[in-house]
Amino acid sequence: MSTLEQLHAQADQRRVENQLPYAGALSPAEAFELLQLDPRTRLVDVRTRAELDWVGRPVIGDGQYAHVEWTRYPGGVPNTDFIAQLKSAVSDTDAPVLFLCRSAARSKLAAIEAAKAGFTHAYDLLEGFEGDKNAEGHRKSVTGWCFRGLPWLGA
Repeated sequence: MSTLEQLHAQADQRRVENQLPYAGALSPAEAFELLQLDPRTRLVDVRTRAELDWVGRPVIGDGQYAHVEWTRYPGGVPNTDFIAQLKSAVSDTDAPVLFLCRSAARSKLAAIEAAKAGFTHAYDLLEGFEGDKNAEGHRKSVTGWCFRGLPWLGA
């Protein structure tokens, strides 16, 4: 098990190495540890409601999970209320906020916008919930929250 300082240092190292405009990035295992070590930490799932219904979602501590769509379903149109909804879901802009999507694409965009909006500890959750596709085009078998064996509730 890592310490809070080690987790923040690892995320910051990725920030520096990749010139990220937000606090940094954490692997699924690191993110899960941070959630356990710091009860102020929030995991914000930016997938669509349909993805939650059809695929599942992480299971974490009480009050640590929030869902704020980055894009709307159907149609994939941007959620123009994203920041307002995020501020409603996470009132402490100094709390660590981990952004999660399917494969770590939308979560990066969400972390950028959150940092611009004053969230000082906005992190991208690397690999996403389902991770990359394998050779057959299937997810959850190469990388991601599910593949790493972290707790989740299936659809």
